[in-house]
Amino acid sequence: MDWFAAVDIYCERTAPGLWNEPLNAASNLAFLVAALAATRATLRAPAARRDGVLWALVAVVYLVAAGSAAFHTFANRWSLIADVAPITAFIYLYFAVAMRRFLGLGRIASIALTLLFLAASWAFGAAFSPDALNGSIAYLPAFFALAGLGALLGLRGASAGRPLLAASLLFLVSLAFRTIDQAVCAALPIGTHYAWHALNAILLYGLLITAIRHGTGVEK
Repeated sequence: MDWFAAVDIYCERTAPGLWNEPLNAASNLAFLVAALAATRATLRAPAARRDGVLWALVAVVYLVAAGSAAFHTFANRWSLIADVAPITAFIYLYFAVAMRRFLGLGRIASIALTLLFLAASWAFGAAFSPDALNGSIAYLPAFFALAGLGALLGLRGASAGRPLLAASLLFLVSLAFRTIDQAVCAALPIGTHYAWHALNAILLYGLLITAIRHGTGVEK
């Protein structure tokens, strides 16, 4: 495999080159701002809630910023992996934390359910073309999990239910911007992918704040 082969999948990019996606690349600053704000919030949180897993989630947001910026700058196969890997890590790590912190499950049960979610997500993705919904199909399991968890917690009267449901709605809007990027390209040559970045930065920050403020600790 040629790890330096060009990858051109976004409206804004019209040719190879480091600066051919200026908005898509620059909008990754939103992730950096989110990571810095989450770092500040974590430092201010009660000591009992500043556990290693929460810090790991914050660190992953920094990696999301770096990986996505790399991909929208270099736009090749290695930078695609650098883009996707941190996002994937955040999804499954946050799911595991949610099982522990919001549902109060034990470590083994949380890991088992996370692995089940991973398998279900893979099976869901395998049932569709990777290009379905402009590639956004891969994120639908995460949306369903977030919305489902928020609804479940809301029915239970848990404090995390409302912010997680709000996060799922924000995620749906951000997915819409990601999905229509190519469809609107003729009318809007800059596309809409940068809006996916900006909204997802808010989403990740909101999810981290929810983990800080709600539920039990994860260190049990």
